[in-house]
Amino acid sequence: MIETEVTKERTENEKIKEITGVILAGGQNTRFPFPKGFIRIKGISIIGRALTLMRSLFGDVFISTNVPEAYFSLGVPLVGDVLPSRGPMSGIYSSLINSRDPAIFVCACDMPFLDAKVIRLICEKYREQSQRKHIHATVPVFNGEPQPLFGVYCNTVLPALERGILNDKVALKQFLTEIKSYFVAETDVRATDPEGKSFVNINTVEDYEMIMGRRDGR
Repeated sequence: MIETEVTKERTENEKIKEITGVILAGGQNTRFPFPKGFIRIKGISIIGRALTLMRSLFGDVFISTNVPEAYFSLGVPLVGDVLPSRGPMSGIYSSLINSRDPAIFVCACDMPFLDAKVIRLICEKYREQSQRKHIHATVPVFNGEPQPLFGVYCNTVLPALERGILNDKVALKQFLTEIKSYFVAETDVRATDPEGKSFVNINTVEDYEMIMGRRDGR
C-alpha cells in the first residue's frame, strides 16, 4: 500500500515526456478591454497561473502569440504565426513547427481553472492511443462536444493543418472530424473533472463577472 502511494506520488510529480506545453494567446481579443490572459482571479493572472502549472508538467513551455510585446515580461519563449493568422489552427501549426518534441499539449490563455490531473489524463490517453495506432490529435469531450483548445496535437498533422489554413478551412471542431482524432470519453473526463471547470473560458466581461460571482470563487 505504501509502495503504491509512493509510486503514485512520483508519477504525479514527473514531467510529461515528449510533449511540449503551449498556451495559445493569439486571439483578436475584441470582446475584452485588455489581453484576457491578464485577467486576475484571486490576485493571480490567468496566464500566470497557467504558466506555473504548465512548467510543473512539461519540460518545454511557450506561448503562441502575434503580440509578443504583451507577454515579454513573463520570461517564456514566444512563438508567432509562420502562416497567415487564421485563429487557433495557425497557433497550433506554428507551435508544432517550433517544438522539439513530436507533440504539443495546447490550452487557451483565457482558461482560469486548468487542472493538472485532467492535463495528465489527456496526455496519457494520447500516449496510449499513439502506441496502438497512428493518430493526429487527442481531445476530451465534455457536454457532448469536443474541446479542441485543451488537447494534444502530433506533428504528423502538420500537412493537414497547412492545407486547412491556406484554404481558410479553420473551424477546429470540423477539422478534428477530418483527421485521425481520438476523443477522450466524457465519462473518463468527468471522473477527474465532474463539472468541466478545466474547459471554462472567459470571452467577455459578462463571462468574467459570472465567474467572479461564483460563491466558491473558483
